[in-house]
Amino acid sequence: MKIDVKNFEGKTVEEIELQDSVFGIEPNTYVMHQALIRQQANARLGTHKAKTRGEVKGTTAKWYRQKGTGRARHGDRKANIFIGGGQVHKPTPRDYTKNMPRKMRRLALRSALSAKAAADEVVVLDALAFDKPATQQVLELLDNLQIQGSAVILLPERDENVEKSARNLNDVKTLRANYLNIRDLLGYDYVIIPKGAVSLIEGFLG
Repeated sequence: MKIDVKNFEGKTVEEIELQDSVFGIEPNTYVMHQALIRQQANARLGTHKAKTRGEVKGTTAKWYRQKGTGRARHGDRKANIFIGGGQVHKPTPRDYTKNMPRKMRRLALRSALSAKAAADEVVVLDALAFDKPATQQVLELLDNLQIQGSAVILLPERDENVEKSARNLNDVKTLRANYLNIRDLLGYDYVIIPKGAVSLIEGFLG
């Protein structure tokens, strides 16, 4: 598929041919959803923990004698019905990691890129470079490109000036193209890709 290449002023300077195998396939929503769930699950630490009655601090001595008090039968005061006692059916540390074949993960990325491209939410720039960090430059770029909404900028390599310029904007994120992931693709309205990053993305997804 063909798409216009914009400059910093938002004007079309040329046209680029994007690989249909990456930006023009029929989106597989099932695989996209599965990949998103996997990424969210793998981000969980799983370190939640609550102590049982065998782990809380306290004596194991019987609270009062078994018979003759008129009260209910109890052992120690670490039972879950007492203040300071252990808890029942509470979370314990666990691993939430989910596995997914590489082909399915890449299919999910191609599907997300294709869905964005079909909705005219992929913007290709001829170049993106700043002399120094300046948030105002990113705001001007978004205004020139007429982007109304959030955007993720895919960089071909590390660029501290661009990354620092977008750091203060809540609706803008910079991401190196080789770290492309389904959560960021689906979590932002627009995808801004400099030409240098296009070839990188097509290289490992094509």
